[in-house]
Amino acid sequence: MATSRSSILLLVSVLLLITLSNVAEAYGRGKLRPSECNPKCSYRCSATSHKKPCMFFCLKCCSKCLCVPPGTYGNKQVCPCYNNWKTKEGGPKCP
Repeated sequence: MATSRSSILLLVSVLLLITLSNVAEAYGRGKLRPSECNPKCSYRCSATSHKKPCMFFCLKCCSKCLCVPPGTYGNKQVCPCYNNWKTKEGGPKCP
């Protein structure tokens, strides 16, 4: 009986830790791992005729923000860090 209670307590504790870590991650910088940046940026830059500079800046932004907006254009509001990073002149840094 005591083993059953301790097993249930352990299971509930693990589930609670997983839930809390997911909530903390949602409020963090981003959800991507650095290894996921290349495929996300490849898709993000697939519609442009300037692939090299697009990939360079997308990978730079993804490595800092750990987020790449969905689609090939726009949707930057999904990734605030990606959206708010500006050049010295005030233009968008991330494609």
